[in-house]
Amino acid sequence: MSRPPRKRATRKLPGARFLPARLGPKAAEDEDVEGAVRGNAGGGLTLRAMLPNAITAAALCSGLTGIRFAIDGQWSLAIGLVVLAGVLDGIDGRIARLLNAQSRFGAELDSLADSLSFGVAPALILFLWSLNEWPRFGWFAALAFAISCALRLARFNARIDVDDQPHKSAGFLTGVPAPVGAGLAFTPFYLWNETGLEFFRHPVVMALWLAIIAVLMISNMATLSWASLRPRRSIRLPLIAFAALAFAALLLEPWWTLSAICIVYLALMPYGLVKYGRIKRRRAQEQAAAAASASGATG
Repeated sequence: MSRPPRKRATRKLPGARFLPARLGPKAAEDEDVEGAVRGNAGGGLTLRAMLPNAITAAALCSGLTGIRFAIDGQWSLAIGLVVLAGVLDGIDGRIARLLNAQSRFGAELDSLADSLSFGVAPALILFLWSLNEWPRFGWFAALAFAISCALRLARFNARIDVDDQPHKSAGFLTGVPAPVGAGLAFTPFYLWNETGLEFFRHPVVMALWLAIIAVLMISNMATLSWASLRPRRSIRLPLIAFAALAFAALLLEPWWTLSAICIVYLALMPYGLVKYGRIKRRRAQEQAAAAASASGATG
C-alpha cells in the first residue's frame, strides 16, 4: 500500500523572520523583495535601486567640486556647480519614486549629500569670495550657515516616521529647504556679478545675509512646497509657456534669472504664511465642530 506523498516544506531565507522585507521609503537598501523571491543570496542591488543613489552621489561631487573652483577664484563655475547640485538633488527623489526605488539608505545618503553640497560648500565658497575680508566674524557667519543646514536636515530625518506633521499634511514645508537656502545665500553674488557693485560683496552685508538665511532654514515657519501647488486648468498652458521662457532666460541671463527667482521666492513667503494660517484656522473649526457633535451625541 503506497503512502500519500508528503508536502514539501517551504524553505525560508535565513533571517527572514527577523528582517521582513519592506517596500517604500522605510525599506532598507538590502531588502530587495524581488531578489528575495529569486533566492539571491548575494544581496546585490538592482540597477533600478542604484540609479537614484548614483544621481545623489553625482550631486555631491558637483557641490564639492565647486569648492575646488572657488579656491582657484573661479566664482561663476563654483556657484554654478552648486546650482547644478541643486538640480540633481531635485531629480534623484523623483526618479526614486518613479522607479519605486525609495529606501532608507537613499534618504540618509541624500541628507548627507545635501549637508555637504548645500551647507559646507556654500559656506566655504562665500567665505573665500567675501567673508575672508572679515576673518573672525565672517567665519562665524559661514559656520552658522553650515550648522543650520545640518540641523535642518537632522530635524527632517528625525521626523520621517512621525505621523503628526501639520505642515506636511497641509502641503507645506517646515523652514526653507537646504537647496533653496543655498540658492538664496548666493543672491548677493548674483547681483554683484551683474552689477559690479562692491556693496553686495561687503563682508558685513554678506554675514548678515547668511545669518538671515540660516534662521529661515531652521525656523518652524511654514513655507510653500512646489510639489503641492495645483494650478487651475485654465492657466496651465500659460504656465508652461512661462516656464519655457524662464528656462530660456536662465540660459541667456543666468545670474539675473537666478536673482529674480530668489526675490520671487522671498516675496511669496508671507503668502505661504497667510495660506497656512487659513488652513490651520479651518482645521481648528472642523475639530471644534467634530468635538461639539461628539459631545452632543454622548449627552
